[in-house]
Amino acid sequence: MPGAHLTTAELEAGLDDIRQSPKDKGALELIVCRPQTGERKILREGTLDLAKGLLGDDWHSRGSAKTADGSANPETQITIMNSRCIALLAGHRDHWALAGDQLYVDLDLSLENLPPGTRLAIGSAIIEITPPPHTGCKKFLSRFGLDAMQFVNSPIGRHLNLRGVNSRIRQPGSVKIGDYAVKVCGL
Repeated sequence: MPGAHLTTAELEAGLDDIRQSPKDKGALELIVCRPQTGERKILREGTLDLAKGLLGDDWHSRGSAKTADGSANPETQITIMNSRCIALLAGHRDHWALAGDQLYVDLDLSLENLPPGTRLAIGSAIIEITPPPHTGCKKFLSRFGLDAMQFVNSPIGRHLNLRGVNSRIRQPGSVKIGDYAVKVCGL
């Protein structure tokens, strides 16, 4: 578990660094597979599949309470979080995976920079940012604290998508640490 939770003032002091994230091309810094609830597996390389999501991850088998039939929601297939934000929230890099996202990139995830419909090429895959908001849950709250939850869900936190963004896979392929997430135009 992470150490002491940061205060709102400490979190707000990190905003300038987060805002310096690249706008068009940012490095993929962490890939996390969630084989089962509460379990995390750090990958050097992963495969993004149109039907299953990140292979080995439980997104598909877990399903969703937000679909009529309880099946996995394709709009929330892959979650992406800004690596500068999670570095601030989690402190030590070993704690990043506790956020529960699959991809952590040094890229400006703000609504202004990556509105729904924006596509990103990462490795040989292409993903598309989707409209459902990505907000913190009870697990996020317990791992990073109330101030962190309020920070990522504040008006500025929502505008910058500090909790991250949801996406779906548009072109299957492989991704690996060090690949760049690049905004794709004209698709």
